[in-house]
Amino acid sequence: MTKTRTRAETAEDGGRHYDVVVVGGGAAGLSGALALSRARRSVLVVDAGSPRNAPAANAHNYLAREGTPPSELLAAGREEVSGYGGEIARDEVVTAERLDAGDFRVTLRDRPPVTAHRLLVTTGLVDELPQVTGLAERWGRDVLHCPYCHGWEVRDQPIAVLGDGPMAVHQALMWRQWSSRVTLLLHTAPEPGPEEYERLAARDIAVVKGKVDAVEVGDDRLTGVTLADGRTVPCRAVVVAPYFAARSGVLADLGLEVTEQEMGGHVIGTFVASDPMGATAAPGVWVAGNVTLLTETVIGAAAAGLRAAVAINSDLIDEDTRRAVDARRDGR
Repeated sequence: MTKTRTRAETAEDGGRHYDVVVVGGGAAGLSGALALSRARRSVLVVDAGSPRNAPAANAHNYLAREGTPPSELLAAGREEVSGYGGEIARDEVVTAERLDAGDFRVTLRDRPPVTAHRLLVTTGLVDELPQVTGLAERWGRDVLHCPYCHGWEVRDQPIAVLGDGPMAVHQALMWRQWSSRVTLLLHTAPEPGPEEYERLAARDIAVVKGKVDAVEVGDDRLTGVTLADGRTVPCRAVVVAPYFAARSGVLADLGLEVTEQEMGGHVIGTFVASDPMGATAAPGVWVAGNVTLLTETVIGAAAAGLRAAVAINSDLIDEDTRRAVDARRDGR
């Protein structure tokens, strides 16, 4: 008789074997792990402890948890997963490989390797910022990129949009929703055309030409930017357009390549393609969160993790059923 697996098993080589290894301990990974643990699957979450939103003081637009610090949100998620028997490992996945039988071996940096029937990869992305002195040090505080994440917090304040590509005008017009004091710093962006200048003027958005050299800070608060020619532009927040690079190393081990994401004819980053439930082109491998959708928010990543978990559990149910049928036919 087959049995429903609820705990990690010991493999023939002495290592631990799980139904699912979740690579990444952010909102997507923990949400997926929670659903799988509640489905009585053995789950290991490998959390490297470097969430993308760590610099931010609060997470926003997460219904019923609005304004919760990201660290508290994740701590609560880990506790919930553990409460249903899921395991959390503070470690880093070095490599993942498919075994001959179809399972996966996952090599960890500080622990023995583990194996799994399925993988859920939620490693997120890396924000590659423009090369401006002092910019990275203020990232997630008053150097921002998402108005839905941070617009309310800087409402009505002077905001400078750092032009770094053809989407600069779009960004300036978007942030104008949160403040009437928006300035577009052309920096390295192409100069707007006549129609774009008209749209900016109609919304009272000033345009400043010249390359930005550094951000200025006083009393641990951003006060403005300095241009290469010595001019200064006062502001309380700087908006940037990072290059969103998927953390895809583990997926590359499994033969999955990244796809470039374009917006307005401009490449804004890379992602790993998947179907709506998170299934990739590699059998047995699912993805969720920013590694596959660059614009995903925290609550969206959590929802994506849940969808992937449902698909993974369904796939495992099919496999369990096939094995039960084979055992029944063999008289076992």
